[in-house]
Amino acid sequence: MQRIIGISCALLLTLTCAATAQAATGATLQPGQAVNGQALPAGSTVWGVTLKAGDLVRGRVDGNVSLRLLDSEGRPLRLLIDGQDQPREFLFVADGPGRYGLRAEPLHGRPDAQYSLRLDQVLALAEQQRSPQQLASPALAELARQLAQGGDTEAFWHARKAEGTPLVEPLPGQPQQRLVTFLWRGAQHNVRMFGAPSGRHETLQRLGSSDVWYASFEVPASARLSYQMAPDVPQSDDRRVILATTRRDPLNPATFADSSGDPWLSRSRLELADAPPQPWVAARPGIARGTLERKRLASAVLGNERDLYLYRPAGWRPGAAGQALLVLFDAHAYTRQVPTPTLLDNLIADGLMPPTAAIIIANPSDLSRQQELPPNPQFARFMAEELMPWARRQGLSASAASTVIAGSSYGGLAASYLGLMHPELFGNVLSLSGSYWWAKDGEEPGWLTREYVKAPPRPLRFYLQAGLFEGPTILDTHRHLRDVLRAKGYAVEAVEYPAGHDYLQWRGSLPCGLISLIGRPGEASARACRERSQ
Repeated sequence: MQRIIGISCALLLTLTCAATAQAATGATLQPGQAVNGQALPAGSTVWGVTLKAGDLVRGRVDGNVSLRLLDSEGRPLRLLIDGQDQPREFLFVADGPGRYGLRAEPLHGRPDAQYSLRLDQVLALAEQQRSPQQLASPALAELARQLAQGGDTEAFWHARKAEGTPLVEPLPGQPQQRLVTFLWRGAQHNVRMFGAPSGRHETLQRLGSSDVWYASFEVPASARLSYQMAPDVPQSDDRRVILATTRRDPLNPATFADSSGDPWLSRSRLELADAPPQPWVAARPGIARGTLERKRLASAVLGNERDLYLYRPAGWRPGAAGQALLVLFDAHAYTRQVPTPTLLDNLIADGLMPPTAAIIIANPSDLSRQQELPPNPQFARFMAEELMPWARRQGLSASAASTVIAGSSYGGLAASYLGLMHPELFGNVLSLSGSYWWAKDGEEPGWLTREYVKAPPRPLRFYLQAGLFEGPTILDTHRHLRDVLRAKGYAVEAVEYPAGHDYLQWRGSLPCGLISLIGRPGEASARACRERSQ
């Protein structure tokens, strides 16, 4: 037994020495070179490559083999490719200077396998710098050229101050698209964008070491959005921290939600030249105006109370035939950012709608909004048993076929739920970017869509709007509900605008939805409601 052990040790020493010799004297592999070989159980060829500290090595091996990296003494450093897995490309960085070895090793049960080994690149540390920034914007590319020649950014910012931001440029060969570049000057650490066309809190890049921060997007020439910029956002895992520094773009003179005049609370507005007009937003002189009254309503069902805004158009007559009613959520927004009374005044004056009253419902609190507007049987009871009978006593009522239940985001979800639960009250559903991703705890997204699948059709008509910049959470679930409703036989107008989750768009979509559901469409409204119908 001792003699056998001695022979084995001698054999092992011989093999180790052979591997060391191969590592030191094996064939040399050059960058760009490919070689072929055979992985042998008794020891394969070791392909040598001489490296400097920090060199980045990239290559590929093909065949039923593994690939091991050896040091200059032939000792294993790491397994670059495990032949049992799918990856065939390898990358490593040289820890120090010297000659390294690459050895193909056979897999269990596959001896003597043929292989091909290719060394694609050896990139020295000094060359491992970031690739030059790819600048889609011709204006930024020209600025980068000037900076490389020793220029500065003063003329660039002078032009931006005169022309305004963001920078809008044509895209060659794409007449229906534009390149929009959002800009910020002089941040120290980072800049984020709230309301980007990507649907994310986008991170701006810095142009070299200059004071120019930028983010470019290709968007339809009819895009409309509001946004804020956030310079030097504190580092945090909480994505809401972006709100600590958000403010409007100081070089964009077009603002939105700017009633306070505070740059930290208001937003900047981008409306490209082909964006559909919003002709009913501004108050007009010389037309008959309705009245707006605020009241309080306590709910025994919900155990809370809230404000209600009651709009009555000029000449409203309780109980008269040919009149309509709008029931709308989120009064904090739909009496301010979206001037609902003004919209109704103008639509009625243009003859696009019958006399239409409105009940605009406030949320008792932000928390109650999250609890009540997603499908909630108790809230549905409040609407059917308390609010609508109370509104009737205030002289505000219409037939279900002439009543629209409407909202945005959670409000759009609530409108669709109430249409399902109480079609005897609400015969028309107007949803703006509805949150149809919502689901009960532990369930898959799309709870309400599944409820529509299960329920027999109701006497309902739908107007569904979503923004192309909202991302799949909103856009895909909007499309899914649209398809389900049509398959069930509902009348559905579904539209998509190049916009985000944004009251700037919703103030145009609300009147378009009302015209579609209870209005009298005409040529003027067709131009203003130009959309991508689905």
